[in-house]
Amino acid sequence: MARKLYLAAYDVTCRRRRRRALKAARIYATGGQYSVHEVWLSDAERAELILQMRNILNMFEDRFFLLRLDPRQDPFLLGMAVPPQDGSCYVVA
Repeated sequence: MARKLYLAAYDVTCRRRRRRALKAARIYATGGQYSVHEVWLSDAERAELILQMRNILNMFEDRFFLLRLDPRQDPFLLGMAVPPQDGSCYVVA
């Protein structure tokens, strides 16, 4: 199952929906800040995340953006940042 690196970002007006969107995004996240996350997704996982966000967000008040990053581009890192990696396993707390 080949995964691709994406940036998942959302802007949610309601605190309750924002918490639910954060929980959905963090299932796949390897890094990120606040409402922008680096996520490794297979095609099936991508479809599942989009479906989850459609069920969580209000299409008239909230926004969700999923951008596939070019695998040929080297990451630009600042400070103590670590390059994104598709780990063999994830710990969900």
